[in-house]
Amino acid sequence: MAVFGKSKGGERPAASPAARNGAPRGGDGSISIIGTGMAITGDLVTDGTVRVEGRIEGTVRAAVSVLVSKDGEVQGDVITQDAVIGGRVRGTVVAETRLVLQATSDIEGQIHARAQHLHLEEGARFNGQIHMLDGGAAEPLRALPAGAGGENSPKSDEFSTY
Repeated sequence: MAVFGKSKGGERPAASPAARNGAPRGGDGSISIIGTGMAITGDLVTDGTVRVEGRIEGTVRAAVSVLVSKDGEVQGDVITQDAVIGGRVRGTVVAETRLVLQATSDIEGQIHARAQHLHLEEGARFNGQIHMLDGGAAEPLRALPAGAGGENSPKSDEFSTY
């Protein structure tokens, strides 16, 4: 019996006919939704996209994109290629390709993004530090648990945009 894509022996089962014919099987085509009223404590990792309408306490890693709705909340780091933030994030946001902070967004922490693909809408709230990524590959970020400090932790008077 296969559980989460692996059989008891640790080998992957044979691909289904739909997967062999090019239908999405995880990866780029998968979208995970954390619905309104839903709360997750722990890290979330996906090869696809995550839409957060509820609350997550932990690191969110998505290979494609992370979308945080206006009522969504992440208490932890967000690490992805593309991110659109409309809700609340308390932690580090790493968007290797594109980052949009919508007018309803409220972020406290650090942002790592490309200057040419960072968009802040009027009304977006940000309190922390912005680190602009250059044109090369982004260096991997070791995710810190929510609330973990350190000498590089942002201080409230270092940068603020409203």
